[in-house]
Amino acid sequence: MKESVRIFRFAVIGTLNALITALVVGIMMHYANQDYMLANIVAYVIAQAHNFVWSKYWIFPLQTETKKNNIWHQMLFFSGAFLIAYSAQFLFLLLLVEIFHCNEYLAQFLGLFVYGAVNFMSNKYITFR
Repeated sequence: MKESVRIFRFAVIGTLNALITALVVGIMMHYANQDYMLANIVAYVIAQAHNFVWSKYWIFPLQTETKKNNIWHQMLFFSGAFLIAYSAQFLFLLLLVEIFHCNEYLAQFLGLFVYGAVNFMSNKYITFR
């Protein structure tokens, strides 16, 4: 698969994950009056489950077919890649909100880009290499 196709597929799924994340964050912060950090954690965990299935079978299908790792091994590496990407995003979120006093909703949105870039690279080079 061409890298441009893989990046396009990643962008499609990333957009869906961003919508899932935004919906969960919005519901938790606006309607349930939850703290922005708790909303962020819950939203990313929910979106991550969605992301694994699409990454395994649509974004990185050739790597998963030729790889001898079983699904549990891939889930372990996928979780590790998630933790790397999520940590980068969460630190970015805290920096924007707590240090630069950025709007919490805007900081959540900007954090999606940090997460997406780190997540793609982590999964490409770690999980589905």
